[in-house]
Amino acid sequence: MATAKKVAAKNPASKKVAPKPVAKKAPTSTKAEVKKKRAPSAAFMKAMTPSAALAAVIGDKPLPRTEVTRKVWEYIKKNGLQDQAKRTMINADAKLKEIFKKAQVSMFEMTKLISGHLK
Repeated sequence: MATAKKVAAKNPASKKVAPKPVAKKAPTSTKAEVKKKRAPSAAFMKAMTPSAALAAVIGDKPLPRTEVTRKVWEYIKKNGLQDQAKRTMINADAKLKEIFKKAQVSMFEMTKLISGHLK
Protein backbone atom coordinates (compact mmCIF):
# COMPACT_ATOMS: atom_id res chain seq x y z
CA MET A 1 0.00 0.00 0.00
CA ALA A 2 1.26 3.36 -0.86
CA THR A 3 0.98 6.08 1.70
CA ALA A 4 -0.36 9.33 0.52
CA LYS A 5 1.47 12.48 1.42
CA LYS A 6 -0.61 15.19 2.90
CA VAL A 7 -0.21 18.43 1.10
CA ALA A 8 -0.40 21.46 3.34
CA ALA A 9 -2.94 23.96 2.27
CA LYS A 10 -1.43 27.22 1.18
CA ASN A 11 -2.58 29.85 3.65
CA PRO A 12 -1.19 33.37 3.02
CA ALA A 13 -1.87 34.42 6.64
CA SER A 14 0.35 31.70 8.08
CA LYS A 15 3.24 32.61 5.86
CA LYS A 16 5.81 34.78 7.65
CA VAL A 17 7.39 37.45 5.57
CA ALA A 18 10.75 38.80 6.68
CA PRO A 19 10.90 42.60 6.74
CA LYS A 20 13.06 44.20 4.12
CA PRO A 21 16.38 45.40 5.47
CA VAL A 22 16.52 49.17 5.83
CA ALA A 23 19.74 50.81 4.79
CA LYS A 24 21.04 53.08 7.57
CA LYS A 25 22.44 56.45 6.69
CA ALA A 26 26.05 57.03 7.59
CA PRO A 27 26.35 59.65 10.33
CA THR A 28 27.60 62.97 9.04
CA SER A 29 29.37 63.72 12.31
CA THR A 30 30.18 61.90 15.49
CA LYS A 31 28.72 62.72 18.89
CA ALA A 32 32.06 64.01 20.08
CA GLU A 33 32.05 66.60 17.33
CA VAL A 34 28.45 67.65 17.96
CA LYS A 35 28.65 67.94 21.76
CA LYS A 36 30.33 71.18 22.76
CA LYS A 37 31.55 72.08 26.23
CA ARG A 38 28.98 74.21 27.97
CA ALA A 39 30.13 77.69 28.91
CA PRO A 40 29.52 78.64 32.56
CA SER A 41 26.98 81.33 33.31
CA ALA A 42 28.40 84.84 33.70
CA ALA A 43 26.57 85.21 37.02
CA PHE A 44 28.47 82.25 38.49
CA MET A 45 31.82 83.50 37.22
CA LYS A 46 31.48 87.03 38.63
CA ALA A 47 33.97 87.59 41.46
CA MET A 48 32.19 88.06 44.79
CA THR A 49 33.70 89.55 47.96
CA PRO A 50 33.24 87.32 51.04
CA SER A 51 32.13 88.67 54.41
CA ALA A 52 34.56 88.70 57.34
CA ALA A 53 33.11 85.43 58.74
CA LEU A 54 33.40 83.67 55.38
CA ALA A 55 36.86 85.16 54.74
CA ALA A 56 38.09 83.33 57.86
CA VAL A 57 37.32 80.06 56.04
CA ILE A 58 38.17 80.74 52.37
CA GLY A 59 40.36 83.86 52.39
CA ASP A 60 39.55 87.49 51.70
CA LYS A 61 40.18 87.61 47.93
CA PRO A 62 37.13 88.03 45.66
CA LEU A 63 36.20 84.67 44.09
CA PRO A 64 33.43 83.36 41.81
CA ARG A 65 30.61 81.43 43.50
CA THR A 66 31.87 78.14 42.12
CA GLU A 67 35.29 78.65 43.71
CA VAL A 68 33.74 79.76 47.02
CA THR A 69 31.78 76.50 47.23
CA ARG A 70 34.86 74.49 46.27
CA LYS A 71 36.98 76.15 48.97
CA VAL A 72 34.30 75.63 51.64
CA TRP A 73 34.18 71.92 50.72
CA GLU A 74 37.98 71.72 50.96
CA TYR A 75 37.74 73.21 54.47
CA ILE A 76 34.97 70.77 55.45
CA LYS A 77 36.89 67.72 54.22
CA LYS A 78 40.22 68.89 55.68
CA ASN A 79 38.67 69.30 59.14
CA GLY A 80 36.42 66.20 58.93
CA LEU A 81 33.18 68.14 59.39
CA GLN A 82 30.97 65.94 57.19
CA ASP A 83 28.67 63.84 59.38
CA GLN A 84 29.73 60.17 59.31
CA ALA A 85 26.22 58.73 59.80
CA LYS A 86 24.37 60.98 57.35
CA ARG A 87 26.83 62.19 54.73
CA THR A 88 24.56 64.99 53.45
CA MET A 89 24.87 66.84 56.76
CA ILE A 90 27.70 69.22 57.68
CA ASN A 91 28.70 69.63 61.34
CA ALA A 92 29.73 73.24 61.93
CA ASP A 93 32.85 74.14 63.88
CA ALA A 94 33.36 77.61 65.43
CA LYS A 95 34.19 79.29 62.08
CA LEU A 96 31.31 77.71 60.17
CA LYS A 97 28.85 78.32 63.00
CA GLU A 98 29.28 82.07 62.39
CA ILE A 99 28.21 81.55 58.77
CA PHE A 100 25.49 78.90 59.24
CA LYS A 101 24.07 80.11 62.62
CA LYS A 102 23.37 76.41 63.40
CA ALA A 103 25.34 73.44 64.64
CA GLN A 104 24.41 71.28 61.63
CA VAL A 105 23.15 72.04 58.10
CA SER A 106 22.50 69.99 54.98
CA MET A 107 24.86 70.35 52.05
CA PHE A 108 21.97 71.71 49.96
CA GLU A 109 21.16 74.40 52.52
CA MET A 110 24.86 75.27 52.85
CA THR A 111 25.12 77.08 49.50
CA LYS A 112 22.03 79.15 50.32
CA LEU A 113 23.54 80.22 53.64
CA ILE A 114 26.91 81.01 52.04
CA SER A 115 25.32 83.24 49.38
CA GLY A 116 24.17 85.57 52.16
CA HIS A 117 27.84 86.19 52.99
CA LEU A 118 28.83 87.24 49.45
CA LYS A 119 28.64 90.76 48.02
